[in-house]
Amino acid sequence: MYKDKLNHFLSKNPFSRPLTQGFFYREKMRAIHRIAPEVNFREILEVGGGQSGLTALLYPQAKITNLDLNSEYSQALCNQQERVRFVCGDATALPFNDNSFDAVTMFDVLEHIAQHEKAVSEVRRILRPDGFLLVSTPNENWRFPYYGFMKPICPSDTDVMAEWGHVRRGYTLEELKDLINLPCLGHATFINSLTVVGHDFAFSKLSPLQREFFCTALSPLTWLGYYLHKPEAMGTETASAWQKVGQSVQN
Repeated sequence: MYKDKLNHFLSKNPFSRPLTQGFFYREKMRAIHRIAPEVNFREILEVGGGQSGLTALLYPQAKITNLDLNSEYSQALCNQQERVRFVCGDATALPFNDNSFDAVTMFDVLEHIAQHEKAVSEVRRILRPDGFLLVSTPNENWRFPYYGFMKPICPSDTDVMAEWGHVRRGYTLEELKDLINLPCLGHATFINSLTVVGHDFAFSKLSPLQREFFCTALSPLTWLGYYLHKPEAMGTETASAWQKVGQSVQN
């Protein structure tokens, strides 16, 4: 089976309060869906999938292997599905044979890996010929908070990066091309200058009730920015698709 239908996929947003504080995740899911190929994948490796189960939602009939450093995620409901296998492991030393998977997903993962070149090299190794790599990362426009007027109620971007375990801010598309060293099939940005306000309120220092109030109040602006956003428009994060063409990719 190919990728899930967009509306059904979006309806499965695993983030809490998906239409207010978790709306940014809907934006991410739409961008990923836009670049995900219509391919009948049999086996997909999700690197750093944690407890979201996003790849399993995107390709609902594929067999998913979710690799993550945190062994506690093995107990997450998404990893209890019959077609999902959880493996505790390191992205820079994937415990799989060469040419093992039809596709690999790395959603908001690369910016967490100090040795990102080694991780990508491992991905190329375990991808089958003509296999796909799907990636999402912050890009050169990411900062927190995005607007200066939010600084009094938000942690600094340095604090946010430390809390989220980021070792780098993000990547331009050209930097991703140099790092991944595979043909890029397409990209789509998300979280733009309108929707980012709700995103930053969702991760502000306000109380949960206050965050919910402001995200709800901002919903008309957020939905407007969401509907107007085009894949090539400026955003603070980027989803992209890459393909290992043939047999001769060099690690």
